[in-house]
Amino acid sequence: MNDQPAAVFRFPALRIDLIRGSILSTLLLTPSLPRCTLPINAVDSITPAVEHTKQQLFKPFRIGQWTRLAFVGLLAGELGSNGCNRSNFRFPHNPETMPHIGLPGSIGHGFPSLGSLGIDHALLAGLIAAVVVAALAVGIIFMYISSVMRFVLFDSIIAKECHIRWGWSRRLGPGWRYFVWKLGYVLLFFAGIVVLVGIPAAFALAAGWFREPKEHLPVLVLGGTFLLLLFLIFVLAAAVIFVLTKDFVVPQMALENIGAMEGWRRLWPMMKAEMGAYVGYIAMKIVLAIVVGILIGIAAVILGVFFAVPTVGLGIIAVLTGKAAGLTWNVETITLAIVVGCILLAIFFYLVSLISVPAIVFFPAYSIYFFAGRYPRLAAALYPAMPAAPVPPGATPFGR
Repeated sequence: MNDQPAAVFRFPALRIDLIRGSILSTLLLTPSLPRCTLPINAVDSITPAVEHTKQQLFKPFRIGQWTRLAFVGLLAGELGSNGCNRSNFRFPHNPETMPHIGLPGSIGHGFPSLGSLGIDHALLAGLIAAVVVAALAVGIIFMYISSVMRFVLFDSIIAKECHIRWGWSRRLGPGWRYFVWKLGYVLLFFAGIVVLVGIPAAFALAAGWFREPKEHLPVLVLGGTFLLLLFLIFVLAAAVIFVLTKDFVVPQMALENIGAMEGWRRLWPMMKAEMGAYVGYIAMKIVLAIVVGILIGIAAVILGVFFAVPTVGLGIIAVLTGKAAGLTWNVETITLAIVVGCILLAIFFYLVSLISVPAIVFFPAYSIYFFAGRYPRLAAALYPAMPAAPVPPGATPFGR
């Protein structure tokens, strides 16, 4: 006992602070606990990510925080890969089943020509071009918003607080660099598709394989199978590159104010040193995305049923009441119905986005906890240094 600092025994509070600091430092270095700063694998990263999600969303629960996170997460495209909308609508291929409109100047089995309807071809082409340009412009604008919101979401996960206005003004620079990278990524992606699909198709067309397909059936089948496999590999590789950029390059851009290409230059040696760990991360993230997508889909269906039943019931009551009051479908009533429908649809999408908030927080947290042990700057941001214990006046912690 004579080896202990004398001040520790003269000041019990100081002794308690030193013991507490020792315990906390031990916890920080324990690999099995959420506050670990050592590299952990993809499976072990799930536990701290789940704990982080619970602390940020439920301790305490704040509906305003959920709403802001839902807004940021959806604009950042965090849940874009968990589902897709597909239409099963098909036009009938049998011409005998096509409806015969019977208008003058119709083409084929009853479809009127544009000239007979008084539509100017040049005007129609101009409208189509304008719609395409407007769609591209809106897509580019949303791509830029999504790029900035990716950094806002990153800051929200690190700080466990979502501040949209502050994050937006602070992250315009990194967001612009990320936007430029995404724009180049999209252009290269479509250029790759053109090379993989367009060049072989042009070669087959020039060789006359499509004019007499039966004579070249083996070549077409083998070539088509090979191109399909090559196309799937290309799409998978492009998706992996995008996910790795979003999960591991964006934190470097946020913390060191560098570009995406510089972030990749630094990430690649890390990946080569632990290729198995990163492959396991990608595989685990695919599994988690499938599981979470199924859970969110089930919750959305249940919510839709509970939301649709009273909505339809109230709609029927409103229609019957309006008929009893002598109302008819006119411009005013149709406009009112459209407005009410849009409001109800917005409420439903808001509720669905709230359901998605745990996933919006979990997936960035999952990548952050996996990467923190491999990227010291991220670990320092995720685990801020503990403030030094205050020393009472006159105390000498290292002896008399």
